[in-house]
Amino acid sequence: MRDLLMLLADGGFHSGSDLGRQLGVSRAAVWKRIQRVTEELGISVQSVPGKGYRLTQPLQLLNHDVIQRVFPALPIYIYESIGSTNDQAKQLLSEHSAPMAVLAEHQTQGKGRRGREWVSPFAQNLYLSYVWPITEGLNQIDGLSLVVGLAVTKAVKKITGISAPLKWPNDVLINERKVAGILLELMGDPVELCHVVIGIGVNLNMLDSFNSIDQEWTSLSKETGSVIDRTLFAQVLIEELDGYLEKQKNHGFASMRAEWLALHAWQGRNALLQIGNNTVSGQIVGVGDKGELCLLVEGEERRYLGGELSLRLQHDS
Repeated sequence: MRDLLMLLADGGFHSGSDLGRQLGVSRAAVWKRIQRVTEELGISVQSVPGKGYRLTQPLQLLNHDVIQRVFPALPIYIYESIGSTNDQAKQLLSEHSAPMAVLAEHQTQGKGRRGREWVSPFAQNLYLSYVWPITEGLNQIDGLSLVVGLAVTKAVKKITGISAPLKWPNDVLINERKVAGILLELMGDPVELCHVVIGIGVNLNMLDSFNSIDQEWTSLSKETGSVIDRTLFAQVLIEELDGYLEKQKNHGFASMRAEWLALHAWQGRNALLQIGNNTVSGQIVGVGDKGELCLLVEGEERRYLGGELSLRLQHDS
């Protein structure tokens, strides 16, 4: 379907006969492909007699060759539609060595933390998984989701000029609304060689509202009023991610703690931390050298790390 979408991507009208000629198929086959695009990818296509077909809004597809040229030593995989980039990365890891980057135009089973769905409309946002080998022991992943957040917010700043604050442990915000999320999955035996699959979702050009999104969200296009170049954003994000991961490997999160705190969205605010079935109320006073959350609870500073933790502001309860 990608060849058809590339012809329709400009948002202009294209006749069935012209599409068929360029694709080497009949007009009837073109119509069937249009139906598949609509049903399988959720893309709205207008059909006007005498004019042909056009997308209701232009598409911007990821350009594999452009990204690969920038990172010649890094295997880049781009898929049209898959379950999730994290799951695909795990499959590739069984046959290929890391590091590697996996991107998709569309996810049918995009995942967020705590089993939540990550809404993934076709060719609107960025869905990336980066597989990183753990070679220096599990200390290498201390504070890793916070480090990845720094890479994301740096990419946002470079592309849009917007400073996007960070929420512990894995969200990137703009005006208190979520614009990006991070999901880490550890693969392999920690005693031997293992890998971490770093899943990153960034809302780039999504404008529509989705009922399945259960929190306030925004996109870079909403914030800037312009279309974001998805290929350029992917390139800049991988570049920043590569740099921050190298710093993490060599110096650990402690070397970036001050940088993270300078972008901390909820510093000094009262919050509720959900720990399984228990809830702790306190004031957020920072993060530790291993990325642990520091809460002031009844006059005592306590630190929390790992497990299924969920943090929200106290007035949201």
